[in-house]
Amino acid sequence: MSKRVKVSELPDFDAAEYLNSEADVAACLTTVLEENDPALLAAAIGDIARARGMSQVAKDSGIAREALYEALRPGSEPRFETISRVCAALGVRLVAQPMHTAP
Repeated sequence: MSKRVKVSELPDFDAAEYLNSEADVAACLTTVLEENDPALLAAAIGDIARARGMSQVAKDSGIAREALYEALRPGSEPRFETISRVCAALGVRLVAQPMHTAP
């Protein structure tokens, strides 16, 4: 029989550890955007910003570091301008695709 592990004993998962390339970042954002959840998007962009270095992202986006942490915390609903500026600082852009394709 296998040993049971309590959820509280599992290590915390940090997505920032796995966002090492622009392709990783783009794949993460594409998956999150499909969920249509602004708070999840903010949290994912926050993970990406932490992976790249929050201070550098703040500098590149022209947003104060403290304001960036506040805007990208889990559960937040940042303005589109903030998301756009941070995405530009991260070297990615959001792209629209048709939801349905013709047969």
